[in-house]
Amino acid sequence: MKPLGLGILGSGKGTNCRAILEQIRAGTLNAEARVVVSDVVDAPILDIAREFSVPNSYLPPGHFRTRLEPEMEAKLVQLLRDASVELVVLAGFMRVLRKPILQAFPRKILNIHPSLLPKFPGLEAWKQALAAGEAVTGCTVHYVDEKIDHGDIIARREVLILPNDTAETLHARIQIAERELYPEVIADFCHD
Repeated sequence: MKPLGLGILGSGKGTNCRAILEQIRAGTLNAEARVVVSDVVDAPILDIAREFSVPNSYLPPGHFRTRLEPEMEAKLVQLLRDASVELVVLAGFMRVLRKPILQAFPRKILNIHPSLLPKFPGLEAWKQALAAGEAVTGCTVHYVDEKIDHGDIIARREVLILPNDTAETLHARIQIAERELYPEVIADFCHD
């Protein structure tokens, strides 16, 4: 079976990107990372792409803080199409995607979020869960739509909140769950 062509978008450290690329390298994920794109010029995710010999690109985000300029989003669509991307994987990409990319890749854009959606969308969801006194939180993989952390849920992984948890210890355990869950979900797309 032909490997599924992935386009990975990220703004930061790239820990989920690394987990996906390690699974591909190990032969446990029948996918090929065709391009890694970041809106942050010196983001560690681009270094990870280079470490795994994956084509990578910096996409200047423009003037908006939470989304790409319309012409940059059009450029992103072209970049992904030129790389023959079949599934777009958001790995800490801190921009809201709009119509051009949502229409170009309908139900082919995934995101992972560090909470059990629909609870605690938005930034630093683990801190929100702690502040709310939750007993359980976790991570969610979902389809991306025009709203933040909103699209149809594909899979979740629960993480217990321990009595002595800090924001840092809880976030670290959620990240471990993310690095397990995301490649598993992508593997399901490889079989479809």
